[in-house]
Amino acid sequence: MTGHPPLCLDRLAVGDLQPVSLCVAAGEVLCLAGPSGAGKSRLLRAIADLEPHRGAVTLGELAQDELPGHAWRRRVMLVPAESQWWAERVGDHFPAGDVRGLSALGLTPAVLDWPVARLSSGEKQRLALLRALARTPSVLLLDEPTANLDDVTTRRVEAWLMARLRDGGWPVIWVAHDQVQIARVATRRGRLEDGRLVEGVPAPCK
Repeated sequence: MTGHPPLCLDRLAVGDLQPVSLCVAAGEVLCLAGPSGAGKSRLLRAIADLEPHRGAVTLGELAQDELPGHAWRRRVMLVPAESQWWAERVGDHFPAGDVRGLSALGLTPAVLDWPVARLSSGEKQRLALLRALARTPSVLLLDEPTANLDDVTTRRVEAWLMARLRDGGWPVIWVAHDQVQIARVATRRGRLEDGRLVEGVPAPCK
């Protein structure tokens, strides 16, 4: 496991969300739940420096405001619910070399030669996860990473992702709605309610 520095929020506030202060250590998976519109995605975007916000975010001794946004996001990697694709060919979105993990996610190497327009929403979601981990970040922010997948594929992706998280040792914030999934993957739980973050008791990985 890689010894990544902790991700810490110091009175981070965005929109109507009241200030949030917490730290996520290497290897921890903090799952956030809450009703639609509670601010979960906006909070992740603020942590990734994609949304105007108040307060501070640090990665170990490194402060968010010490780096340009694109440099910060190479370290603090957000995988949004709707991924962005800037080139026509799938393979052009990956660093040169072997793309590992395709078969574990139910994909074949042929997908790298496909045009992005051919991908289903579920294929895009799986490839976006693979693309993020291929860039060796220091933190992962996951916004409903299995929302477009059926139950069988969800469990397959979870198994692959949790194995990678254990090996990589990243601090992780994972937005999810499915309480059963949260019970499987979370080491900590939190819920956004009425503009506030309420943290729950630690939950062991399963």
